[in-house]
Amino acid sequence: MALTAMWAYVATFVGPFSLPAQMAETARNLAWLGFMFYLLRSSDGQQQPRTINMIYAALLFVLISQPIFDALAGGLVIGSQGAAYAMQSAILMRMIFGAGALVLVHNLYSVSAPGTRSGMSLPMAALAAMWTFDLNLYTISYLTSEISAELVSARGLASALLAPIFVIATLRNSDWRLQLSRTVAFHSASLLAIGAYLIAMVVLASAIEIIGGTYAGLAQLTLIFGMSISALLILPSGRFKAWLNVIIVKNFFQHRYDYRSEWMRFADTIGFPSHDAAPFYERVIKSLADIFDSPGGLIFVPNDEGRLTLQARWNWSTAQIPASCVTSQTMPFFESTGYILAMDDVRAGKDVRCDPRAVPQWLYDEDRAWAVVPLVHFGKLAGLAVLSRPRLPRALDWEDLDMLRVVGRQLASYLAEAASQQALAENRQFEQFNRRFAFVMHDIKNLVSQLSILARNAEKHADKPEFQADMVDTLRSSVDKMNELLARLSQHNKTKHNPPIAVDIGETVMNAVHNTRLVYPVEVQLARGLFVLADPSRVETIIGHLVQNAIEATPDGAPVKITCRAQGNQAAVNIIDTGIGMSESFIADQLFKPFESTKKSGFGIGAYEARALALSMGGNLRVNSRPGKGTVFTLLLPSVIAHSDSASHQEPA
Repeated sequence: MALTAMWAYVATFVGPFSLPAQMAETARNLAWLGFMFYLLRSSDGQQQPRTINMIYAALLFVLISQPIFDALAGGLVIGSQGAAYAMQSAILMRMIFGAGALVLVHNLYSVSAPGTRSGMSLPMAALAAMWTFDLNLYTISYLTSEISAELVSARGLASALLAPIFVIATLRNSDWRLQLSRTVAFHSASLLAIGAYLIAMVVLASAIEIIGGTYAGLAQLTLIFGMSISALLILPSGRFKAWLNVIIVKNFFQHRYDYRSEWMRFADTIGFPSHDAAPFYERVIKSLADIFDSPGGLIFVPNDEGRLTLQARWNWSTAQIPASCVTSQTMPFFESTGYILAMDDVRAGKDVRCDPRAVPQWLYDEDRAWAVVPLVHFGKLAGLAVLSRPRLPRALDWEDLDMLRVVGRQLASYLAEAASQQALAENRQFEQFNRRFAFVMHDIKNLVSQLSILARNAEKHADKPEFQADMVDTLRSSVDKMNELLARLSQHNKTKHNPPIAVDIGETVMNAVHNTRLVYPVEVQLARGLFVLADPSRVETIIGHLVQNAIEATPDGAPVKITCRAQGNQAAVNIIDTGIGMSESFIADQLFKPFESTKKSGFGIGAYEARALALSMGGNLRVNSRPGKGTVFTLLLPSVIAHSDSASHQEPA
């Protein structure tokens, strides 16, 4: 404050731009810079960022250089080109100091502890106002090549108004503790980068002006326009932000991650979804990808057969994933080891712990695949996450692996809980369906009673025209009610099934579609003499469900095709339609779940029952579909020959 008062005294009585006043201004700025540096260094012994210290050092160099240029400007002949260059350089030095000092004021206030900001706010606001005024003064003077008399006249009044603010600040809590924040470090570095960019623009424009020439003005305009467009393209980009964040972490902090903020963001993504939030499985992969700055990811979860299937993808629509997306060794390897794969090391053959048989070929071929994270819950693989390459490519280090393990365990518990909740919801749906079935049966009993009365009355009054009209109306109403009741029920209430026997699959398929072919075109191509071990009634039920679904999914009346062929030790029956198709998410989440249907009058029981019946006979039901491209259901049943070979191998020698 004493040096500030001395500068004001000298500027008033000697002249605002005299050499003593300029020296006093440099001393004032040096004192305030030292004051802020003292506050920064006394922040409970915290290690401060190197970049911030470098800014202090750079501004100290600028302050030391200012008297040299001031002396040159005063010692040279007034009006000479050398004096003009020296004056411009001196003003430019003060512009640089003003911009850098404002960055440091913002940084110092931001890193102060929340409880002490009331004491920090006044002096920081006063310093910001003082240097903002100086920056405007010297910027206008530099651009116009003359000192603004109005700003110089108002400078004294502005300084006088700031003095009481410093006095009031001394009466407040002086325990000014500082806390280093990653967000503040990022913002400060961003401000520094923007300031350096603007200074570079001014220096280059000045250099062009000094060189001169016919097209100097045009060159300056082109330079400023080009650099502005470049800034608009580079600064907002995700890659630039990722690069800047890596630089800040390497130089400012001991650890790569701010674990508190990352965990809070993770909890918000998973546990507190908004109304327009993504589905659960997409949030799972997003919460993991956000931590590692990964722009996309995939999540695979076990299905009812215990095989991993693609459950959801986030920002990764280009990944080509086959229907059989894992190998037979994938689940055992990840479930037993919980090992995290760095795909770059796997492709290069550097990962000696990885079992190559556990990695499907598409992961090798997908260049964007960066990390494979098993989500293990109590020794069981609840899911497998694949992260795409970050915006700024880098290798996984020990801190990445530790974070992946911790977050992976937490996500595994969420997936296991979601699976339990889904199973519980299905059981509740079955309970509700049974209750609804009882209500419907009660309604049917009432209809049967009405029809019984109608039948008895018909014996007495059948010859009366009035009774005949009433009887027709009653029958029509009863039929409508029965159709409505039937529409509320599915056809899954089967009795005990017969044991599987050797049957001709072609004959069974023909029996299943005999009635349907009378009213709808169904093309059948069968292999002769292909026998399977199955229950004919169950097979006919499966074929009936799938053919009916295919007909309803084909609005243009195109024929449904059925093919039958041998496939290894199984027989494959394909039901093919060219209808509306289904999305990956619908197949994974809803197709084989009870009471899930895209049809307004459907119960979502057909596909669920079809696969359950196939599994009960030792077979399976697969589906391959794309929206707008149609659907292929494949019923797999064990062939009689394969069954006989298996039984013969088990006979004692």
